[in-house]
Amino acid sequence: MGRLFAKISAGTVALSFVAGCSTAAEPEKSNGPVFSGTVAEGSTVDRIRKRGVLKIGGSQDAPLLSQLDPVSGKLTGFDAELGRLLAQYIIGSPKTELVTATSETREPLLGNGTVDVILQTYTITPARRERVAFAGPYYQSGQAIAVRKGASGISKPSDLAGKTVIAGANTPAIAAIKEAAPTAKIVEFSSDPECVTALKQSRGDAYVQDQAILVADASKDSELQLVGEPFTVDPYGIGIKHGDEEFTKFVNDWLREIQKSGLWQEAWKKSIGTVVRGDAPAPPAITP
Repeated sequence: MGRLFAKISAGTVALSFVAGCSTAAEPEKSNGPVFSGTVAEGSTVDRIRKRGVLKIGGSQDAPLLSQLDPVSGKLTGFDAELGRLLAQYIIGSPKTELVTATSETREPLLGNGTVDVILQTYTITPARRERVAFAGPYYQSGQAIAVRKGASGISKPSDLAGKTVIAGANTPAIAAIKEAAPTAKIVEFSSDPECVTALKQSRGDAYVQDQAILVADASKDSELQLVGEPFTVDPYGIGIKHGDEEFTKFVNDWLREIQKSGLWQEAWKKSIGTVVRGDAPAPPAITP
């Protein structure tokens, strides 16, 4: 999977921030499937249908994944498109409401019912499975290294030894850095934009993050440079409230359907595929 991100086009993606914690996506037509089976009264799917909107915990500032277009007011990107397809499947309309989440707030938002799902490059780990149910994985990435353009001395994970390395708080990058370079000094920031800013301000020698996110960052910021290949395998899952086995199975069935129909591949081509050369990768195998 790592080599799919080896080459990045010269195109740029604008980054925007919007005040407030949530934004509703306007209803629109979609070519996605709609679930035609029976739904149990009081189930998660039933509640979403009655509400008429799918509430998603995610980002509005992640280019290629989930970013708010300041002109159209529409979320664009791979995660955003999958969110619309899931809403279409559940309620017959791709109507979603985004609640901005961070690595620290994702689990509370699921636990208290503020959101129905988390779609935010949410890596599946054994520790997280104890607190969150996961559908998927719906995508696979890996931890990679970014440096300031022109910087030297770091080309592989072991080169992080003794260096100051930036990472997102509560992300798999932290464990990956400790394993690859135990003597590295890790500095944590709450969000990807904060991590990028810290790297550009020389508050660290390198930034370790999911490669999909770093590719998006580098596609819009010429000051960043990716080095080497991913050194972990990180499967992204759709976060669901812990214990909701019925909804987890429902979302997994939907994922299989859009993979078989080619809608998953179309979503990739319209987002990540705009800066990555080659055909869409094979979707990862869904695990129970």
